[in-house]
Amino acid sequence: MLWTDFFIPTLRETPKEADVSSHMLLLRSGAIRQIASGIYTILPLGKRVIEKIASIVREEMNAVGANEVIFPLMQPAELWIESGRWNYYGKELFRLKDRFERDFALAPTHEEVCTVIASHEVHSYKQLPLILYQIHWKLRDEVRPRYGLLRAREFLMKDAYSFHSSFEDLDITYNEMYNAYSKIFSRLSLNYVAVQADTGAIGGSASHEFMVIADIGEDTIVYCSSCAYTANIEKACSRVIHSESNESSLELTLAETPNARTIEALVEYCSIDAHNIMKCVAYIIDDERPILVCILGDRLVNETKLVSYLNAHSVRYANQEEVARLFSSYQGSIGPKELPNHIECIIDEEIDIHAPYLVGANKHDMHYMNFIIHRDMNRPYTQVDIRTVAEGDLCCECSSPLVFNRGIEVGHIFKLGTKYSEAMNASFLTSEGSLQPFVMGCYGIGISRILSAIVEQFHDEKGICFPLSVAPFHCLLLTLDSSDEIVQKANELYTFLSACCDVLYDNRDERVGVKLNDADLIGIPLQIVLGKKGYARGVVECKIRADGKRFEIPLQEFNTVFFEAISSHYPEFLEYCSL
Repeated sequence: MLWTDFFIPTLRETPKEADVSSHMLLLRSGAIRQIASGIYTILPLGKRVIEKIASIVREEMNAVGANEVIFPLMQPAELWIESGRWNYYGKELFRLKDRFERDFALAPTHEEVCTVIASHEVHSYKQLPLILYQIHWKLRDEVRPRYGLLRAREFLMKDAYSFHSSFEDLDITYNEMYNAYSKIFSRLSLNYVAVQADTGAIGGSASHEFMVIADIGEDTIVYCSSCAYTANIEKACSRVIHSESNESSLELTLAETPNARTIEALVEYCSIDAHNIMKCVAYIIDDERPILVCILGDRLVNETKLVSYLNAHSVRYANQEEVARLFSSYQGSIGPKELPNHIECIIDEEIDIHAPYLVGANKHDMHYMNFIIHRDMNRPYTQVDIRTVAEGDLCCECSSPLVFNRGIEVGHIFKLGTKYSEAMNASFLTSEGSLQPFVMGCYGIGISRILSAIVEQFHDEKGICFPLSVAPFHCLLLTLDSSDEIVQKANELYTFLSACCDVLYDNRDERVGVKLNDADLIGIPLQIVLGKKGYARGVVECKIRADGKRFEIPLQEFNTVFFEAISSHYPEFLEYCSL
């Protein structure tokens, strides 16, 4: 490909809307352009990378027996109403009406459509298992689009859906998909980790996220410092160790705590450690169900765990008026003692029911001291894990300290079970002749997001350093002089290289500095440079973009010694050559 025939609108300056390295470099390299907040045009350079990412994903999906399809972007609301997600998916779902006032959604995902296809076309267990997948665009009305393609409102995604006759069969495909995803991200040269994750709005019984390690990642990855335990912070758990001491004999007392309505204020006013305070938070579940959540004062409620435990669709803080009505107090002074029976009480498992705590008394500026759940609680409660783990907590599997890292989610796999098939009456005929709902799985990969994740991991101060597996071109040929003899020789080199690798020839009539800067900016792995000084010495200068390593190839023998030179200096390049 000649540069003069290829549209690469590089930029010298960093656009003001770019706030992370990948966003900045994709804009500067001419790979993408923003049309509106969270909406981008993928330009030729970026498109070539995305196509190579998609090709790797497609190869691994085909290898596990998946069938490629294209589902519609526009979906009738009836399908989402039937699945139960029309009212609960949230504001991220783009909703619209056609000219006949019929409701539709712009697809953020395709569980409903795929379930309908299986319901209509798959009738017998003999047709199972079945895996359908697509590589197609999705739309979500992100509340805060940012970081370029990492958090966009329109994005390219691979989504797959599997249908099974049993949960055991689902487990087999789930493991095959897990392994396929591992191969995909390894082939993409990404530094990634697979973690246990919450199923979220998709639903189901289990899921894993595939996370690319990156400082700007929006997700926190929790690792064990010793064993193989990993999880997203929304899912992560830690070990609880309670002392075996006898129940305290300290007397329950009611104390005034004027204006001490936060944990920090209580710590200062009462000269007490936050770990000895029971923090109580009022929530409204699904906009109608009040609950009280109790955790230690130095902890945070994990609302994802809370929603999952309650099998709820949404959770929010109770507002000031609701708290006053429910507890006759304000949020900073509420507690579990003498709690009305219609308010469910959930206590985090880390709280020792035999230990004394400072807790709100449901009276303005009043707290109980030495409140012991086992002794002083006057109503039923549930004790479960609803806290967010902290770095240094003990691993729930081996008790070693937990450590944190940041990551970008690029893939997510789910065991859906019968969530959608039961809701949408999608069933098949078993070998015994009875109807049974499909057991389902779903498996997503963010194709366009991976483009940004790759750039985030593979760049330096000069620009992008694409790995060979996804580079828009494997080789960049540059001429640094426009004399007839150098141009003629460069044309000969271009003919040879075009026959053996994916090459871009920078044949522009531009300044040397512009060409060299653009070469580093767009990140093509191997640069082959023909300039006046090298030509005079009878050599072509080569540079490996990733590490800056340089070597020379004799000009007159280039065609005969090229592969030998590459084998010595850049052996992995040969995997992408036609010998």
